[in-house]
Amino acid sequence: MVNDTRHPPIRDTLDAVEILKPLTPDERRQLGQRCRWKTWEPGEQIIDRETESNDVYFVARGTARVVNYGLSGREVSFDDIPMGGSFGELAAIDGGRRSANVVAVDQTTTAIIPAKAFHEVLVEHPAVTMALLKRLARIVRASTGRIMDLSTLGAQNRIYAELLRLARQSGVEGNTGVLQPIPVHSDIAARVSTTRETVARVLSDLQRRSLVRREKNSLVIANVDRLSAMVEEFSE
Repeated sequence: MVNDTRHPPIRDTLDAVEILKPLTPDERRQLGQRCRWKTWEPGEQIIDRETESNDVYFVARGTARVVNYGLSGREVSFDDIPMGGSFGELAAIDGGRRSANVVAVDQTTTAIIPAKAFHEVLVEHPAVTMALLKRLARIVRASTGRIMDLSTLGAQNRIYAELLRLARQSGVEGNTGVLQPIPVHSDIAARVSTTRETVARVLSDLQRRSLVRREKNSLVIANVDRLSAMVEEFSE
């Protein structure tokens, strides 16, 4: 752990936190003073699943990853939470145990607020409550889509679907999507519940078919429409 302080590190604020956008800059500054700030090294565990802590974390800088591990030790990745995101709300709301592990992807600074103080913010600022509800609704929709993919698609098709999700997240122009930086094979594998070797094989096949290509530190999807059709068209 790099630092553990009661005050925000220099230049770190809550201004980028999405669910806190309804607050005024001064209200965010005051809230930041009520938080405990920590900076985490890449790979360091921020939240341990099944613990009884119920603090809420705001990502002021860096990226955190929500993961769990199967009985075999295989990592299952649920989501990456970038700067401006938040996590830990479920335990703060219902008082239950943590449902997943959270680790730092790169050097990540979080502002940590106790559940009680978070409840006060929700009661005093209904617009923040609505922003939180919209965030939770997005999580439910995304989870429903992943469950459908895991239930109905083979591993190859799930990789196609994940590439499309990443492309749309970055922004598709015309019929072309650009993934930057190039996604790590093991990260894709963890998201779609397959192996790194399968991801490498599928990407090589897509390159041979000129559907994807590497350009410096980017992976270009040359035909988004075709790849979208292939999600349902082919199965292993």
